[in-house]
Amino acid sequence: MSSDTLNSNGISTLKAESTGAALTPGQLIWRRFRKHKMALAGGIGIALLLLFIIVGSIFIPLEKANSVDLKANLTPPSAENWFGTDSIGRDSFSRVVYGGQISLIVGLLAVVIEISVGTVLGGVAAYYGGWVDAILMRFTEAMLSIPSLFLLIVLGKFLGKDVQTINIFGLSFSGSVGIVILVIGLTSWMYLARIVRANVLSLKEMDYISAARSLGASNSRIFFNHLVPNTLGIIIVSATLGLAGAILMEAYVSFLGLGVQPPTASWGNMLTSAQSFIQRGAWWMWVFPSLFIIFTILSINLMGDGMRDAFDPHSSRHM
Repeated sequence: MSSDTLNSNGISTLKAESTGAALTPGQLIWRRFRKHKMALAGGIGIALLLLFIIVGSIFIPLEKANSVDLKANLTPPSAENWFGTDSIGRDSFSRVVYGGQISLIVGLLAVVIEISVGTVLGGVAAYYGGWVDAILMRFTEAMLSIPSLFLLIVLGKFLGKDVQTINIFGLSFSGSVGIVILVIGLTSWMYLARIVRANVLSLKEMDYISAARSLGASNSRIFFNHLVPNTLGIIIVSATLGLAGAILMEAYVSFLGLGVQPPTASWGNMLTSAQSFIQRGAWWMWVFPSLFIIFTILSINLMGDGMRDAFDPHSSRHM
């Protein structure tokens, strides 16, 4: 037998009646998450994907992913080239490994920008209220009217090729990668800001916030030490689902030839290279990048769905 209780911060805990021991919020979240079988499958999928990319990059040099061999172009999958070769003889398996790194890095950095901007603007608007809230929310609504995909295409076309190549951790990123990251991050924070605002509006009226004020805590201390940590569940879930959207957005614009530029590999621009050879029977050029995109997005969405249930104190997925 078990029962739910609320701690002093309004966070649900689970007490085992037989032992009298209360589970911490983290333990309760994990118990709910592991009851969600599809979410566990998504988490395992993400772990396998990261293992594939990390281990693959250890054993496969970057030079192999960009090495051109015109004599071996359009070679089907074999023992030597597991995923075949592309139109100029580059090994597709190596490019899938390094393309996955680029896609995930773009997604993660875009999500960091999204979370940072959305959390701060939404939280500040709710905490201070009044004219601050009015201005920030009108700005948020204005940003919602901007078509991010159109903006990404325009900036990628006119600015991407003018930005110098970036070298990070030994990897070379075409200048368009920075444009993609900034545009995705700066045009996807609005929904998170509105959710954080709604949550902070309810949290700031709770007793522990009043107690912190009466003890002389500064506004910044209350915001970052009390309000943000108790909004962490919403932020984590939004980040998880936002990562899937960012990876998919990068694939869109790279497929259109306006995102990540060759020779830097991404799953999206691998599909761009493949489209001219579909009718020539080079199925491996588009099948493998497509499968990895589908697998990644599906795994992230399944895990995000499970995390949303796990962080919900009213979730039905209890013990």
